[in-house]
Amino acid sequence: MLIVGTSLTEGLGLDPDSAYPAVLQRKLDSAGIAFRVVNGGESGETSAGALRRIDWLLRDTARVVVIETGANDGLRAQLVDSTQANLRAIIRRVRAALPAATVMLVQMEAPPNLGPDYTSRFRAMYPAVAREEGAILIPFLLDGVAGVPELNQADGIHPNEEGARRVAANVFRSVAPVLRRLR
Repeated sequence: MLIVGTSLTEGLGLDPDSAYPAVLQRKLDSAGIAFRVVNGGESGETSAGALRRIDWLLRDTARVVVIETGANDGLRAQLVDSTQANLRAIIRRVRAALPAATVMLVQMEAPPNLGPDYTSRFRAMYPAVAREEGAILIPFLLDGVAGVPELNQADGIHPNEEGARRVAANVFRSVAPVLRRLR
């Protein structure tokens, strides 16, 4: 399983063994789900950056590709239409390179300071893209972690070790049933 993502996936500020993909790997191992998790996170990456990098990331095979991108687009108030086009293009590139792979798209949220119109359009973009492109939508990555000071590093954006464990649990709930079916 390849996780394409941002600093949230990379584990910015954490030891690599504490980043949520490494925690997810241990959860899968403990559950007897034999899939290797590859952390394809890149700090600061926007959806445009992920699109530029996706062909390189897909040079190895993967049965499941999880796409976690767009958070930095929201932080930079990028046009929702541009982010949406990038997400579609990423999914289409994954399907072209790995036609048998299951594609999962992670819901992200825009900061509320960008206004209700932007945040609602940003929120609606993920389920729309997943539905239109036939990807499985994973609920909000930082559910139960975002905005909780004791689960985040000093920057208030990136999960600390406990936050990363909760993020891994969020992702596990969505990916475990899919991986069990693929075994």
